[in-house]
Formats: sequence, structure tokens, C-alpha cells
Amino acid sequence: MKKENGAMRKLRVQQWVTVDNFAAEEDGGLGFVSGEPFSDTTEKAFEESLMGLIDSVDTMILGANTYAQTKDYWPYAEEQGEYGEKLNNLTKFVASSKLDDAPWGGFPAATVTRDPVATIRELKGQSGKDIWLWGSLELMHSLMDAGLVDEVRMLVCPETRGKGRRVFEDRQNLKLVEATRFENGIALLCYEIEK
Repeated sequence: MKKENGAMRKLRVQQWVTVDNFAAEEDGGLGFVSGEPFSDTTEKAFEESLMGLIDSVDTMILGANTYAQTKDYWPYAEEQGEYGEKLNNLTKFVASSKLDDAPWGGFPAATVTRDPVATIRELKGQSGKDIWLWGSLELMHSLMDAGLVDEVRMLVCPETRGKGRRVFEDRQNLKLVEATRFENGIALLCYEIEK
């Protein structure tokens, strides 16, 4: 099945990164992230960019670590307004070999998948909006190796780390489809993965 416009659903990744291409510090932390949505002072253009992504998807997949780090915040994050409401109402999948269930507060629980490659292949063949891979570097790398990632959106923070875990660990052919600078110092670089 295809999306309404006849195209197949895309798997879109969004990663917060440093200028030197690290998406996580050595301990897995994200201390460099400087533009988390949303507050009264959030720049409108930045907010609109993030809302544009969430409006383009109806399904989110995340790894077990990202799930563990976010499940106790996002379902209760009323301060995140419309963005949080939309995120919490997405259909969710958690890639895990250990979890049996993945509750999400008062919202529908995520479905646990033991085989995320097969799950993404199946989802891409169904009708609907695009699929969003949220963080989850290890999962991103395995889905890239399987040729399933279509787009990588990097929110580049104005910091460097020198060490950590990189977004790209091997060679990729990329096509720049968007580059936007925001007043908060973050730059959005959006690339299609050329296959």
C-alpha cells in the first residue's frame, strides 16, 4: 500500500548532534542539546520546523534505551503543549529483545518488536504518513545497514565534544534537502540517503 500521494512511506530519523557529528556523549548523555521544545521563549521558526516533522508522521519507533529514558517524562509533559500531545498519540514501536510490554502513561502502549527490520519493512508497505525513528543510534545504524532509512534530520547544536557516538559510522551517500539556521544557534541539516 502507498501513501495518499502514491509514494511509499519513508523512515525519517531525527538526531540532535554536535558540530563534530556526535549524537551522544561517551556516557550516552545529551548534555549538548540546547533547543528542546517548547516554552514561551521558543523561536517560532524552530517550533514550526519541529511541528512540521511531527505532522508528517503517524508512527514512531524507538530503541529500548531511548524508551527507558523517555517513558517517564513524555506521557506527562503537559508543558510541551500541542507537540507533546501529538507525540504521545503517535503509534509507537519499541525495538527490544528483553521487554514484554512498553506502557506509555495514559496513552496507548507501544508495541514491542523483536525484529525492527521486519517491522519497518511491513510498516513501509502499509498506508499512512511517514515513520519517525526517534534517537536510538544503535537501532538507526541497524536500519541503515538494512537500507531502510530514507532521511536523516540533524539538529546541529553549537557545541563540540571530540569524543562520543557518531551519527554516521561508515560511508553514506547523502543528498542535502534542507538547511535552516535558527536564532537559538541550532542548524537543521536534512539529508536523503541515496540508495
